[in-house]
Amino acid sequence: MLTRKQHELLMFIHERIKESGVSPSFDEMKEALDLASKSGIHRLITALEERGFIRRLAHRARALEVVKLPQQATTSAPSGGRQAFRPQVIENDNPRASGAPPEPLVANDVRELPVLGKIAAGTPIEAIQHERERLSVPESILGAGEHYVLEVSGDSMIHAGILDGDYVVIRKGDSATTGEIVVALVEGEEATLKRLRKKGGSIALEAANPAYQTRVYHPDQVQVQGKLVGLIRRYH
Repeated sequence: MLTRKQHELLMFIHERIKESGVSPSFDEMKEALDLASKSGIHRLITALEERGFIRRLAHRARALEVVKLPQQATTSAPSGGRQAFRPQVIENDNPRASGAPPEPLVANDVRELPVLGKIAAGTPIEAIQHERERLSVPESILGAGEHYVLEVSGDSMIHAGILDGDYVVIRKGDSATTGEIVVALVEGEEATLKRLRKKGGSIALEAANPAYQTRVYHPDQVQVQGKLVGLIRRYH
């Protein structure tokens, strides 16, 4: 037996996946159910999982599979504006309109971000280029704000766990706290990925590899273009 909120959330997820193949974000679920915080959504999803209505897929950020729906459920999505529907999957039965078993409804809560080129983790290289491709990034590491992705070139940040060929996820912005890893544009021409340190009236761009020297600049010479929020590593 589901509570009203559990039922509303299940049907909202089901309809969104059915329409677009993509699960709603936690913010969309919160707004649709008129809840005050995302913690309520977490509790509802856990309850639905414990009751066997949904399943979270391992190693994929907030990927959900709708396993079953309530018996003879008919409802409209809580966000409004959509027509009521009768679900095809009811408990463990096959769809009424077909003798074939239903395919699982799967969604991965991700955002497509632009890859803007390479960023130096070493001696600064040319400034950020234009978008060359897009990369799917889990929403769980993003949060609010505008983001982009850069491919790392060099080994100056290896002791921070950032390797040559990695992809760094950057939240766009022009300010940073001392100690944060940032994308810094040096003298308007060269971009580099370094840890920023504020030292008196100067800005130090610090490597995470003793083979590279810390470079110190006047504040007017360094423009912060974003800070590191995530890392993606591809294995070939």
